[in-house]
Amino acid sequence: MFVKEKDCTPVTLENGAVRTIKGYINDMMVVELKWQKGQEGAVHSHPHRQCGYIISGTYEANVNGEKQILGPGECFYVEADVPHGLLALEDGVTLDIFTPYREDFVK
Repeated sequence: MFVKEKDCTPVTLENGAVRTIKGYINDMMVVELKWQKGQEGAVHSHPHRQCGYIISGTYEANVNGEKQILGPGECFYVEADVPHGLLALEDGVTLDIFTPYREDFVK
């Protein structure tokens, strides 16, 4: 499977971040998020495991109440049903990898 940028549809979320699904199969999904300084992914949980990879920008990541500042090339991992969130400390881009894929994102 190949994914071309022209075939992806960005969606602006309630918090203002822009989410673009880059592709998925039944047990994996890759999602790009574009953030502006101050935008927040509120603490939440879901039944999917997740890796958040920082492409650019700086973020305060909160995983189960533990906070770390992360920058380009760094990442965080979240087990299923663990509370987590992200605060953009500057403009940037992150990549989220989910397993299994997020059915709620494609409905």
